[in-house]
Amino acid sequence: MKYKIVFSDIDGTLLNKERELSPLTIQTIKEVKKQVPVVLISARMPDAMYHLQEELDIRESPIIAYNGGLVLVNDQPISSVEIPMDILKAIHQFNTENNLNVHLSLYYNNEWYVPQTDFWAQREENNTKVSPQIKSNAEVIEKWTTEHKAPHKIMAMGEPEKIDEISEFLSKNYNDELHFYRSNKNYLEIANKKISKFSAIEYLLAHHFNISKEDTIAFGDNYNDVEMIGGVGMGIAVANARQEVLDVSTAVTANAKEDGVAQSLQKLFSL
Repeated sequence: MKYKIVFSDIDGTLLNKERELSPLTIQTIKEVKKQVPVVLISARMPDAMYHLQEELDIRESPIIAYNGGLVLVNDQPISSVEIPMDILKAIHQFNTENNLNVHLSLYYNNEWYVPQTDFWAQREENNTKVSPQIKSNAEVIEKWTTEHKAPHKIMAMGEPEKIDEISEFLSKNYNDELHFYRSNKNYLEIANKKISKFSAIEYLLAHHFNISKEDTIAFGDNYNDVEMIGGVGMGIAVANARQEVLDVSTAVTANAKEDGVAQSLQKLFSL
């Protein structure tokens, strides 16, 4: 079967052990894009994806950011689903009243606010090559309320036992409204439950590309990739993927650190 589009997750899937694009990955995707569109899909903010697009020579392609919460075509949103402001206020209040001191990074489109420059902010800045603005969570809530905005993503970062407390609070109160998952033991990523990477793919295929999901390839590794990998025509898990992703995949390629995506694309597109 001739596939018509490729979607790839970034962290843990496309990047190597230095958290960069390898020369082989860059070369391979530049060749693939001559045949079909290649779209990056991630929990990241758009600003943290643009430099990767530029390296891959796919800057003209759409972007799916925030696990599907924001879909951009020509850098303009065609779909945007935020977390309700009252939920952000409740999470902030729980964090404050219980003296958890969990770092809450708040994201809206290309706005990223951190309460202070700490270990977590610096680590995320290192990983994404984007610098945050410093503003307390309370100040951001006030600002966004005035501007009629709400977050596309909340990233809770801290010690595992404190992240457990935030997770339990969300499970108890917002299980029907939120997606939240551990990207690692110190990170809890929070988004609106109405969206997923797969729902964003379906939206983009229908409203921009006019391509069926059966003609689609997607690569992924983590919990937020399960629905996507299970739903597209060919869902490919990298070897380092979570078991839940491996279980629903059509195929498994090499580890991300061994250029698994590039290896798979070379076979599929006869490069």
